[in-house]
Amino acid sequence: MRDINDLRKEFENFNEKNFNGNPAFGPDGQCAAEEEVDLKDYPSYTEALYAKLIAPHVSGIYISRWDIKDIALEAGDSMAIHPRKRMFELLMKFATSRENMQAVLDALEAHMEDKIAIYTECMTKFPNSAEVFQPKIDKARKTMKLFPQIIEEYFPE
Repeated sequence: MRDINDLRKEFENFNEKNFNGNPAFGPDGQCAAEEEVDLKDYPSYTEALYAKLIAPHVSGIYISRWDIKDIALEAGDSMAIHPRKRMFELLMKFATSRENMQAVLDALEAHMEDKIAIYTECMTKFPNSAEVFQPKIDKARKTMKLFPQIIEEYFPE
């Protein structure tokens, strides 16, 4: 009987903590204490960039397979549709030079700006949606600030 009472108390504490004004997670499901991860913590720059750019919970923007195809086309590469990770790997094979990587990042930034414009329009038309879209916009802007660091980190002059 003691175990069930302990479980009940733990559940009550969980509810108090998460649902009464002090949530452990933000509106997009992420932990409030996001720690910065250095790009050098990953085994390859492809893995680092995949984690930073393609993961929507980090970048704020979902990038579909068609988006990767369009980004590649805008950067000067052409590719077929594959799983997202494979397409991103192919895009990184194209971006082995500083110029190509800059073209990819420029195309990615333009894509992200387009998504931000959509989010902003939604927030304008539906002000209550700001709590959903503003964190995504903030993450996208933070991700775009990382682009010069990516160039300097992986393609030094």
